[in-house]
Amino acid sequence: MTRAWPVSLSACRSVLLASCSLMVLSVSIYPGLWSIGVQLCSVFTGSYVHGHHSVVLINSPNAQAAKDIGRAIMERRLAASVNILSRTSTMYYWKGEIQDASEVLMLVKTKTSRIQQVTDYVRSLHPYANPEVLSFLVEDGSPPYMKWMDEAIPDD
Repeated sequence: MTRAWPVSLSACRSVLLASCSLMVLSVSIYPGLWSIGVQLCSVFTGSYVHGHHSVVLINSPNAQAAKDIGRAIMERRLAASVNILSRTSTMYYWKGEIQDASEVLMLVKTKTSRIQQVTDYVRSLHPYANPEVLSFLVEDGSPPYMKWMDEAIPDD
């Protein structure tokens, strides 16, 4: 003979609510936990954990626009540094034809977790309707430099 355990509906709801709350809390603090885990791994192993940082390429029509965008990114603490490279020659397809232009290229060094924020922010203030914003993961780097980047860019 089997005996059923008496479980109240309110106890089931409490367990379900607690479980859902724990899941939401875990997801909401994930970026911070990831950053702490990467830093601990780096400290204990003395090596860089690839993929934690990225370099973002952003084009700009001229040096002043690049400086304005770069400064805005830095003021929001979305990057550790921004390099603005001198005017470059660019060829691209536009409306079925090859175009020639000159642009200024920016290299933005940031945390990979900040890429979407950088992209969204750049698109909101960039003079081009469809700006070039490309990111590349940093596979390896100098641990002291990467540590400086972590300190320069606050966690989400």
